[in-house]
Amino acid sequence: MSLLTVGSVAFDALETPFGKTDKIIGGAATYITLSASYFVTKNKLVAVVGDDFPQEMIELLQGHGVDTEGLQIKKGEKTFFWSGKYHNDMNSRDTVEVQLNVMEGFDPLIPASYQDCQYLMLGNTAPSIQKTVLERIEKRPKLVMLDTMNFWMDIAMDDLKDVLKLVDVLTINDEEARILSGDYSLRRAAKTIMAMGPKTLIIKKGEHGALLFQGNNLFYCPALPLEEVFDPTGAGDTFAGGFIGYLASTDDISFDNMKRAIVYGSAMASFCVEKFGADRIVGLTQEEITARVQEFVSLANFQI
Repeated sequence: MSLLTVGSVAFDALETPFGKTDKIIGGAATYITLSASYFVTKNKLVAVVGDDFPQEMIELLQGHGVDTEGLQIKKGEKTFFWSGKYHNDMNSRDTVEVQLNVMEGFDPLIPASYQDCQYLMLGNTAPSIQKTVLERIEKRPKLVMLDTMNFWMDIAMDDLKDVLKLVDVLTINDEEARILSGDYSLRRAAKTIMAMGPKTLIIKKGEHGALLFQGNNLFYCPALPLEEVFDPTGAGDTFAGGFIGYLASTDDISFDNMKRAIVYGSAMASFCVEKFGADRIVGLTQEEITARVQEFVSLANFQI
């Protein structure tokens, strides 16, 4: 099954209690496609960068089997850039600088060879862009998944609610679920949000795991306690890539299989935080992934 991801490919500059980086590869679509590459072979990307984006970074994506025909390179323009600083608890961060650059006028062009995608991942971008992608896909995919954030809820709530009517799966964190629903209780919040359109909702709780809601069904996947967390940047996108990548590889969108996909997504995210940027999710082995998934299974498996 083929997966199409639309989102940002960017530069990040990061500072955490464990160190800091200069410009490194980042962006939602980067993490999603790298993570999904361990599960799907037809892994397609639509994004935009400036001509300052290094060719070796594009080759890195291609080396992971990512089809970059849909990656626009804008001559004379600069790539989206985000700089952030994490606090000691690693759960909160400050945005130091944002340069939208090519993302400010991003027009997602879908190559003809991408029109047969069965799975679509709409990475965190403006809801208007996400809706444009859905309008340009000639045949609705088997599953459409969308990620968003509180920023869009603050400035484009009506647009967001409009596009939510068109998607199957929404992934947000617990703070965003409360903002979107207006309810502190996550169970009530989930019902409110699913009534907006998505049949399935994933609420990410960072170091406290993730919740999967679908109708009256509920599943909880804990997070793996790690000895060292260097950088949480991209962990949510890596999770999303692992989740939808696993679904696409099995071509099974049942609730039971989504529970397995949550575990695989959580395993991929647990790798991501172990190094800066995408360094840890580049060059993983299937043996490493299988062993990490088994750690999750062992963590949550008990009998009474």
